[in-house]
Amino acid sequence: MVARTMTVSESILIPADPLALYERISDPTQMGGWSPENRGATVAEPRESAYVGMMFVGHNKRGIARWTTRCTVTAADPGERFAFRVHAIGLRTPSLRGPIANWEYRFEPEAGGTRVTETWNDDRTGWPDSVAAVFDRIVTSGKSFADFQRGNIHVTLRNLQRILGAPA
Repeated sequence: MVARTMTVSESILIPADPLALYERISDPTQMGGWSPENRGATVAEPRESAYVGMMFVGHNKRGIARWTTRCTVTAADPGERFAFRVHAIGLRTPSLRGPIANWEYRFEPEAGGTRVTETWNDDRTGWPDSVAAVFDRIVTSGKSFADFQRGNIHVTLRNLQRILGAPA
């Protein structure tokens, strides 16, 4: 068996300013506007902008399945980088704790706008590959999580380009 892919990343050029993109993407309550699975979030202690340590509960849906995740912001560098780790999951409340994933968005100025890179890291390093492979195929309808997330990232970035790259 081939070891599973633990990181997936893709980039897209969006005709917008890095700081403007960061401000929108770093607001977890808006993620549902471009993510194929996320339906938004509830921020534990709302503030004007994201900060390291900020916690939020993500509301997610895939087909008929619905679940929540508890996340903590790990990087909040305006116009440069936004990242968070997912460390709990559950149906109505994220009560099952453990390392799940890390998500990161990088913003690099480029001619014509900003190159936005979205990266997913699988934090389930303690899971044997064979167990992860079976679990992944069940919850993603036959795919590995890396392949599944590759598709999600692709859709998310195109949605960001369409929504945030459009003239105001």
